[in-house]
Amino acid sequence: MSDRLSNFDWDDLRFFLAVARSGTLRGGAEAIRANHATVSRRLTSLERGIKARLFDRTKSGLKLTQLGEELLPHALRVEDEIAAASRFVAGRDSHPSGQIHVSMPSGISHTSIVDDFAEFSREYEEIELSFQVTNTFADLARREADVSIRYAYEVTDDVVGRRVLRCARAVYCAADYAKRINDDGGEGLTWIGWNEDEGDKTAPWIKKTPFPHARLRHRINEVATQVAMAAAGMGLTFLPCFMADRNPGLVRAPFQDPVLDRSIWLLLHNDLRNTARIRVFVDFLVRRIKSRRDEFVAGAVQ
Repeated sequence: MSDRLSNFDWDDLRFFLAVARSGTLRGGAEAIRANHATVSRRLTSLERGIKARLFDRTKSGLKLTQLGEELLPHALRVEDEIAAASRFVAGRDSHPSGQIHVSMPSGISHTSIVDDFAEFSREYEEIELSFQVTNTFADLARREADVSIRYAYEVTDDVVGRRVLRCARAVYCAADYAKRINDDGGEGLTWIGWNEDEGDKTAPWIKKTPFPHARLRHRINEVATQVAMAAAGMGLTFLPCFMADRNPGLVRAPFQDPVLDRSIWLLLHNDLRNTARIRVFVDFLVRRIKSRRDEFVAGAVQ
């Protein structure tokens, strides 16, 4: 293995790992935010450098060859070392300037937290914010992001986490749809769900809602479209209050009270906690969000 590794670009390992994890060139490209052609070219360069194939091309995707399997643990160690070095250098930064990579779910981009980003950018002109909007949790140890904003019940990653506050959620719908709602548990109404099985018309969570008799009819796995569907009158849906209350096309459905749900978390790797630009960004967001506590709690019983 060492003779073969003496004649190739170590940066190609990043592309090798992305494809090994996803099993496809397209998936690898999406994972590292590169285009398909670049990933294919770099993978070909790596295989030419070691004069051997690392993947077998099959109908179901790319499968590691024996040599690929043997290279994988070496590549993972290189990745870990590079990430550790990157965090070390970033952690020594003492002046609030440079770029911050922020990962967040799409729903956050429709809330007042975006106003906080705008105010931060005006106050700290030497800091650039780069956002990755995704429902997939960023791996902070691999420097997929510097800061991860999550809306979750709990965090189990080995990271530094700040739980900002717990938020409320409620059932929302269009104003005209709300006129159809009576105090009868949702008879004749429909739900817009999330990722439930298509054959499931009475998901267990529905029984615990103020509208247990409403039927699960529509499903969507992206919150912006979920909001749009509800605003268009397609049914009832659960949404965080700090997101839905800002949308003029939505109202809270009658015969309910908001309930406490997930929390907003700000997460970063321990190595970056003393980096000036990271510290001021996290402190700024925590301060701003907590100053609008009522917006996030939305009248839910504590």
